[in-house]
Amino acid sequence: MKVLIVSDSHGLTDELTMLKERHKTEIDIMIHCGDSELEYHSNELNGFFRVRGNCDFDTGFPEDFTHVLGKHTLFVTHGHLYNCKMTLLNLNYRAEELGAKIVCFGHSHVAGVEMIDGTLFINPGSIRLPRMRKERTYAILSLDDNHVQVHFYDLLGQNVDSLSADFTL
Repeated sequence: MKVLIVSDSHGLTDELTMLKERHKTEIDIMIHCGDSELEYHSNELNGFFRVRGNCDFDTGFPEDFTHVLGKHTLFVTHGHLYNCKMTLLNLNYRAEELGAKIVCFGHSHVAGVEMIDGTLFINPGSIRLPRMRKERTYAILSLDDNHVQVHFYDLLGQNVDSLSADFTL
């Protein structure tokens, strides 16, 4: 199963459409981790599971959601309600409460992936305003039973190898 993960697009529309088109034949699920600054029912977000970020004002966005991927539960949130710029501890506690083994979030605009206490945390970065790197990034999660690969890409579709990683859940 493959999941396209994007966050913090802050008003971009053509880029979201481009990503959907680029990966439409290989992706099973698309997730936007918030701060799209678009309306919930906008065409550009059509097909994305999406959550509300601190810059999203349409009340149609849920604050977070869970989804089952194979035998693993995925928890998606923007991260601002969990103080994710300072610590992942609150997200880790919430994931534990929900039984989630994979957490997707944004807010910090810092791309990264790490395993903490058996839970995988993925921040795809920002396709508009990246922090701590120049590339505007998004991620693709590949899940095969307990084997997980996370690859990061820039908007041109080039792999950002320094961020990509393999894990076992």
